[in-house]
Amino acid sequence: MKLVVLTGIPGSGSTTVLGKALEEVDYVHLNYGDIMTEIAIKEKLVDDRDALRKLPAETQKAIQAKAAKEIKERSENDNVIVDTHCTINTPAGFLPGLPIWVLEQLQPDQFILIEAHPDEIIYRRLNDDTRERDLQKVKEIELHQQMNRATSMAYATLTGATVKIIANHDNHLKSTVNKLVNVLKL
Repeated sequence: MKLVVLTGIPGSGSTTVLGKALEEVDYVHLNYGDIMTEIAIKEKLVDDRDALRKLPAETQKAIQAKAAKEIKERSENDNVIVDTHCTINTPAGFLPGLPIWVLEQLQPDQFILIEAHPDEIIYRRLNDDTRERDLQKVKEIELHQQMNRATSMAYATLTGATVKIIANHDNHLKSTVNKLVNVLKL
């Protein structure tokens, strides 16, 4: 069985690309944020997903650990792709999406980063009525993607996984999906 972690900052299109790729590959899709949200709502800590990143760091860490356990249990019999964020930009600074206690449990085989140009990300965020996102400048988006690259390599160092970066530019969804499908079939 293969466990893949797919990441991208909000607006990168990672979830859209993954949704299309899953039509062509045999993977169970688990969204880390959804699982964390389910846990936090069940524990009456938040009312919606966007409130997660505003919780105190220690609370977020406890929820991450519970989600890791649940994902690991679900991944024992199937190829799994975990859709998550490599880092979370919180008011206190960048929080690792997959700290060591999560990585030790998951032991993923590969990390895939979906990236886009900052101006594409800004445009996508502005046109997404389904989420409440903070406005960010180009430099802030660039920094977040740089942090994701550095953090994913640190994750790979700890787990022995590989890191693949796939660009997702506007009007190139089909070719981006094909790149992801090819990587997942390796």
